[in-house]
Amino acid sequence: MRKCELFIDGSSRGNPGEAGCGFIIYCEGKKIIERSIYLGIKTNNEAEYHGLLEALKAAKEAECEDIIIYSDSELLVNHINGVYRVRASNLKPLRDEALNLLKNFKSWQVIHISRDKNFETDLLAKNVSKEGKNGKN
Repeated sequence: MRKCELFIDGSSRGNPGEAGCGFIIYCEGKKIIERSIYLGIKTNNEAEYHGLLEALKAAKEAECEDIIIYSDSELLVNHINGVYRVRASNLKPLRDEALNLLKNFKSWQVIHISRDKNFETDLLAKNVSKEGKNGKN
């Protein structure tokens, strides 16, 4: 069983504005993937969702089976966990895609963490939204 932790974040300079997302995947305590992706013009919430989607795709490629996802976006965490309804029409397809991707894993959890515990991933997302180009692969 390959257990992985995914730290995700999204950033938008303006809302909407130049946006990026970042994620880090740890497997058994070792960092295996760190990536930042420029998204163009997006809202903050769209950027957060893209961070989740890209991390889930990378986790599948890395053959992660059991995942715990950490995000500082209370909205995203509560959407995925079914606590909040998705009201924004631009977020519904992103939430649906995320739920579909989650079916690739034996088990999953999405946990809200404070921004200070997501500092490294936050920096990835903010830097790529400023620079306008993808980061580490």
